[in-house]
Amino acid sequence: MKSILHRKLASFLMACVGLLISFSSCTKAIIEEPDPNNLPTLNRPIKYNPDVQNIMFNHCTTCHGGSNPNAGLDLTTYQNVRQSAEQGNLNQRMNDAANPMPQGGLLPPDQRQIIAKWIQDGFPEN
Repeated sequence: MKSILHRKLASFLMACVGLLISFSSCTKAIIEEPDPNNLPTLNRPIKYNPDVQNIMFNHCTTCHGGSNPNAGLDLTTYQNVRQSAEQGNLNQRMNDAANPMPQGGLLPPDQRQIIAKWIQDGFPEN
C-alpha cells in the first residue's frame, strides 16, 4: 500500500516539476518601439533605392500596387512615391494616428524618420 502511495506521490511531484520547468521557460517577447523623440541621427544619405523603396515594398505596395491600387495610388515606382511626397500626402498619411497607413498601425518611428529625411534631402533616387 505504501509503495503505491509513494509512486503516486512521486508521479505527482514529477508532474509538478515538469510544469514548473515548462512555465519558467515561457516568456513573452516584447519588442519595444523606439521613442520617436529619441531616435539616433541619420548620418548617412537616404536614397529611394534601396531605403524608401524597401519600406514601400514591405508596408505599402500590397494595397497600393498592382493593376488596381487602393485609392488609385500606386506606390511601386520612384515617380509615384515622389509625387505623393511632394503633394504632402505621403508624410501626412504615414503620421496620421487617427487614420494610419499602413492600415493596422503607423510605420515604426525609425522608418518614418527615413522617409522624412528622404523628403528633406530632396528625394534622391539612387
